[in-house]
Amino acid sequence: MRPSARTSDDREFTFDDRDFRRVCKMIREYAGIHLHPHKRDMVYSRLARRVRALDLDRFGDYLDYVEADPDAELQGFINALTTNLTSFFRESHHFDMLADHLRTQCRDGASIWCNAASTGEEPYTLAITACEAYGTMTPPVRILATDIDTNVLQTAARGVYPVERINGLSLQRRRQFFQRGSGDNAGLCRVKRELQALIEFRPLNLLDDDYGLRGGFDAVFCRNVMIYFDKATQYQVLSRIAPLIASDGLLFAGHSESFGHAHDLVTACGRTTYRPAGRK
Repeated sequence: MRPSARTSDDREFTFDDRDFRRVCKMIREYAGIHLHPHKRDMVYSRLARRVRALDLDRFGDYLDYVEADPDAELQGFINALTTNLTSFFRESHHFDMLADHLRTQCRDGASIWCNAASTGEEPYTLAITACEAYGTMTPPVRILATDIDTNVLQTAARGVYPVERINGLSLQRRRQFFQRGSGDNAGLCRVKRELQALIEFRPLNLLDDDYGLRGGFDAVFCRNVMIYFDKATQYQVLSRIAPLIASDGLLFAGHSESFGHAHDLVTACGRTTYRPAGRK
């Protein structure tokens, strides 16, 4: 067992400015995430778990390991640094707009892509919205839910949450779309199987050159992910997403995101809502 390597600030592992700069460079290269200096403590606390798990002494040793054997540890590095703040019906106005879009423009069915699925609350909210819009638990909708973090995708696919996660939903929605656990599962709830059947969960890195998707999506939810990219990376990602949206499809962004610098790719048509440029 290695001895503890305490630094002058009483941290367990050596973590200096050079290490932080390396982390920033690597996460930007691999995932497009731009880390600000004030994130240094967050980086230490999250990556220290990986340094400890691998029985290493220094962050520099860990970063060397990531670069030397990315197949073994790159995903763990990315998973540790991605942020997964989410909830059911977050920024609810988007789901009202989606419901209207499904009822008026997609009567025969729709395909939806949620490309920052996190732990699943957003894609399951999309499924609930589709069920309500079409008035059935088996709506003609397919939902693709992707994320770069493989750990959160496993949680999402299970569809099991602490019951307090759904306390903000109406009683009708809680009863219609969730099952409460009992016995050993008391305090938990599970989304109903009909919702799970509407969603395919798949890992995907928005920095990839080719997403391997057919396109034609009637709605794309790309919310609260672009804030981690600089403007150049945002434009690069949007240039790949926009062609995948149907001619009358919608792109939904987060409340603090705007794409005025990509007006040749997408055009605003509502509150943090866009259409592909040059389309109706």
